[in-house]
Amino acid sequence: MTNLKEINVICSIENLIFTWYYLYMEFYFRSDNMKTLLIHPDELSKKWIDRMKDVGCTSIGIHPEGGGKSLESLKNLIEKFNDKNFTSLIDYAVNKGLKIEYHMHAAEYLLDRKYFLSHPKWFREDDKGERCQKHNFCVSSKEALEKVSENALILAKKLYKSSNRFYFWMDDVKNTHCRCEKCIKFSASDQNLIVMNAIIKKLKEEIPDALLCYLAYYDTMDVPKKVKAEKGIFLQYAPMDRDFTKEVALISDDKKKNLIDLINFFGKENSAVLEYWYDNSLFSKWQKPPKEFKCNNEIIKKDIMFYKTQGFEKIESFACFLGDDYEKLYGTPDISAFSDN
Repeated sequence: MTNLKEINVICSIENLIFTWYYLYMEFYFRSDNMKTLLIHPDELSKKWIDRMKDVGCTSIGIHPEGGGKSLESLKNLIEKFNDKNFTSLIDYAVNKGLKIEYHMHAAEYLLDRKYFLSHPKWFREDDKGERCQKHNFCVSSKEALEKVSENALILAKKLYKSSNRFYFWMDDVKNTHCRCEKCIKFSASDQNLIVMNAIIKKLKEEIPDALLCYLAYYDTMDVPKKVKAEKGIFLQYAPMDRDFTKEVALISDDKKKNLIDLINFFGKENSAVLEYWYDNSLFSKWQKPPKEFKCNNEIIKKDIMFYKTQGFEKIESFACFLGDDYEKLYGTPDISAFSDN
């Protein structure tokens, strides 16, 4: 009988420990993590703002279109700051307690392509040794970096009611880093960080608390090897090439190690993961009309928990092509999994 009582006591203690652990994990994973959904500027509406607030978003991400439309869509966004209908929506979001962020492919905007004729060495060299007017630029050109940084500060001050978190991404095209004699020793990741370091230094001259992301995406997924991050740089991890039918915890050991290495390199402070759970532009192959969207809520919940265990402080997802035109065709999109974590 004594042994049986001891066993029952031990089991009760184990159950109590498990219960407290479960409650702790529930509290931890539902605590004050930052959350953001990214939409296109023309998709912003009071309905979307209310929806984001309802699922616990702490900020709204305004994302001009990428790809070949990056430059044009960024210019259009800047024009919208003169439109009271648009800025009143931003004001409405701010009054709701949401912060405003702008996530954009900006390299082509920050270094006007008109300079190619007068300053060809500002621009990247391809693997054939030819200077290219399109996409990104030469990061070994001091003058180019100065121009880019100056324009980044000007752009930052134009972004209507922006938070202190800035997202000035390189151009949305793979394999377009510079291969000139000076740049060839730097990987795409190193070159990306060289640019971000230059920009954050400039931003802090007038915005002392500015933060700037290093976007790990496409060919900048690898950890920089020859360049260290300046203070104010944080990691934004965007795993576009993942299998969306499986939870992210099942990624290959190599990808998992790479993720851990990135977090160790940049640190967990201010870190963000930018996912594609609700990116109907991706699932519609960036063509309108949008396709009907169905997400896997269980995978999303598990993914969010995985990213939190890795130490990410901010959870983000694209949510493009889910605007009014989508709702007219298919009804209100389901983003409930974003609120459950």
